[in-house]
Amino acid sequence: MTAPGSPASEAATYSRITWRLMPYLFACYILAYVNRMNVSFAQKELKLDLGMSNAVYGLGAGIFFIGYLFFQVPSNMALRRVGARRLLGPIMIVWGLVSAATMFATGATSFCILRFLLGAVESGFFPGVILYLTFWYTEKHRVRMVAIFSSAIPISGVLAGPLCGWILKHLNGVGHLAGWQWLFLVTGIPSSIAGLVTLFFLTDEPAEAHWLRQDEKDLVLARLDEEDRTKKGKGGHRLVDAFRSPAVWLLGLVFFGVIAGNYFIGFWLPKVISETLTKDPVAVGFLFAVSSVVTVIGMFFVGRHSDSTGERRWHFALSAIVAACAFAASAIPGIPGPVGFAALTLAYAGVLCAFAVFWSLPTALLSGAAAAAGIAWINSVGNLAGYASPHAVGAIQDRTHSMTLALLLMAAAMLTSALVSLYVTRRGERRA
Repeated sequence: MTAPGSPASEAATYSRITWRLMPYLFACYILAYVNRMNVSFAQKELKLDLGMSNAVYGLGAGIFFIGYLFFQVPSNMALRRVGARRLLGPIMIVWGLVSAATMFATGATSFCILRFLLGAVESGFFPGVILYLTFWYTEKHRVRMVAIFSSAIPISGVLAGPLCGWILKHLNGVGHLAGWQWLFLVTGIPSSIAGLVTLFFLTDEPAEAHWLRQDEKDLVLARLDEEDRTKKGKGGHRLVDAFRSPAVWLLGLVFFGVIAGNYFIGFWLPKVISETLTKDPVAVGFLFAVSSVVTVIGMFFVGRHSDSTGERRWHFALSAIVAACAFAASAIPGIPGPVGFAALTLAYAGVLCAFAVFWSLPTALLSGAAAAAGIAWINSVGNLAGYASPHAVGAIQDRTHSMTLALLLMAAAMLTSALVSLYVTRRGERRA
């Protein structure tokens, strides 16, 4: 029996919290990401059946993030008042229904409207979870938790790639539905079911955790209170502080570059694979899964090393620089398909390693109402790249019939993120 408040007791308490919360949040984010990215596997069929060009497909894929932009800040503010369980559960139920309803799209207009609605509904989930983690974990633990949560992005590729490929190949024509219609239906309904489960499973805050002993609750609350007092001493606690802080706006720009690289991979890597390696949808899905597995391994080691050293700044910047170099290498004209695929896999790993470390930067600066608004606002600004990136890439492809310029654009975006991050964190690094 460990003594209450001892390092062993503290480690055991946080381990219990992690095993209770993180597997479930991880699974929910996989569902969210699959619903967001399933269009990338169906793009060929969608363009043929709905009569869309690359640019229009990119617009429809990216317009998700316009809806995403407007509702994140109010959603995070609402989460502080009503609790994660009562906010995230209904969000999941509705986004699952909207995603499934995409099977009824009849043209570019209806496709874009449904994608916009999906973004509007889902917008509160990711920033809500990032805020929710601050109710349980201090900065000491959060990078690893965000890395675990964010690894759902590549894991969703591991699972969704083969699944989407199988659906498109084997369910096409079943019940007089196209493969892409089955894809939206099969990937949408599980999210609604998980939303119902969330209403009963999730615990809003440590004080309400019936699965923790009282001394464990007291320990977690004490650690959070200590960190909160430290942040108050540095300012940045009120709602207005989030919007008048130059660091928040610059971190939004940094996140913009990361998201641009991420959604280039998510929306366009299946197409690159089909054009350079294989046209079999099942094989495309498995190759995407291979890229995702490599990325998960990279995220694990970078997140673990960042936590063990306590260093965040250079872990982020170097990950972004690796991604920039890999994007640039993949843009070399005439590069063999397997080499290009390897370069894009490295780019994917660099992007998501940067993604996993990124959220340690704003959560270390902000608390209280400022944290709720700041996290949501940075995520909103950054996710505008989810609209701009696929739309720009589609337009570039239509005009140049090549990915070269688009890949160089992604390299520039990741390099910019690295340099701006080093600038915005330099003072905090010196104080430390």
